[in-house]
Amino acid sequence: MGDQVLDLFPPGSTVDQATGYLTVAGVPAPELAEAYGTPALIVDENAVRARARRYADGLAARWPESRATFASKAFPCTAVYRLLAEEGLGIDVAGGGELTLALAAGADPAGLVVHGNAKTEEELRLAVEASAGLVVIDNFDDIDKLERILAEPRYRGREQGVLVRVTPDIRPDTHEAVSTGQSGSKFGLLLPDAERAIARLRGSDRLRLDGVHVHVGSQILDTKPFAQAVEAVAALGEFDVYDLGGGLGSRYTYGDHPPTVEEYLDAVIDVARRQLPSAARILIEPGRSMVAEAGFSLYRVVSVKRSGGHTFVAVDGGMGDNLEVSLYQQRFEATVATRVGGGEPCRLVGRHCESGDTLSADVPLDDPRVGDLIAVPVTGAYTYSLSNNYNGARRPPVVFVRDGRHRAVVRRETYADLMRRDLP
Repeated sequence: MGDQVLDLFPPGSTVDQATGYLTVAGVPAPELAEAYGTPALIVDENAVRARARRYADGLAARWPESRATFASKAFPCTAVYRLLAEEGLGIDVAGGGELTLALAAGADPAGLVVHGNAKTEEELRLAVEASAGLVVIDNFDDIDKLERILAEPRYRGREQGVLVRVTPDIRPDTHEAVSTGQSGSKFGLLLPDAERAIARLRGSDRLRLDGVHVHVGSQILDTKPFAQAVEAVAALGEFDVYDLGGGLGSRYTYGDHPPTVEEYLDAVIDVARRQLPSAARILIEPGRSMVAEAGFSLYRVVSVKRSGGHTFVAVDGGMGDNLEVSLYQQRFEATVATRVGGGEPCRLVGRHCESGDTLSADVPLDDPRVGDLIAVPVTGAYTYSLSNNYNGARRPPVVFVRDGRHRAVVRRETYADLMRRDLP
């Protein structure tokens, strides 16, 4: 069990032979808890960089005129933006906040892809003022707003590149909340409406139609929906740019077997070679699969209670720092960080006043005791994005580890932070 759970932590993670401690990027878990407290989100910086290169290099080898673009809603943190910008990735932003953070981190505006099914005029104006490379048209109102903005005297002569988001009526095998390609989704335009939007944009003197965009969902563990999505946009005609989205799943549990990055790239590029113009530019937008497996969360056990045939192991975090269990019913594994692997089935629960505040049910933990450290792997995606202040919880720090060293890139919130926006 020790080896099995280690496989879910960042590559190269070990159990120290002398102490038995979980060690990630050369740093023992207890050292991190001592330095930063708990709960804490720990990210292996080299693991993120390695995944970024794997995507960027693999895509370029298969289709030279291309770019990997990070779907930053998975981890909208300036340190992560900065890291991936250093690796040459573009940045996909959803809304003005992510746009502002990406620019603050030094992302290249020309590499920004601006998303959102309900983009406000303020957000579109931010994109235009930043000279964002591409705005994804999700509805006809986006076109109206952008044309109105670009008609203002200050933008005279400016042209904004856009993509039309296509809803191809493909439903992948994933949770309904993260399935976006089917008829009835709030995202994008079904094929007949997409054709109308394309025709309108081709007649615009302010918006430059660069191409089309498709994204069918997240945490997808099969390559077939990705290939089908390429076929769907290919049927719309020839364009300069095809953004094929993201959605590749990550391995959260022992039973998950997602395609590798290479298998995913092979699937989409094989179809692209057959059906897309050879001179076109291809973009992809990995998010979850870029960062999920590089992160893990550290908690401290506050209580161990045996009741009703269950062993409840309660920790000092929960749905305030990991909402994915409650929101998507995502399964997470866990281990005692100083006795890695094995043990009795336990119900790992959080500190929040909700019965649904369960981090993991029936997870084996070796003799859990008050004060023990619990490590939960594969929390690098969406936990930071969805963290909240429920019950007055203070959002945890983000700590980068690399080559035996560690540094905080986001500090823990204070109680004063909880009141910072209050008015007398």
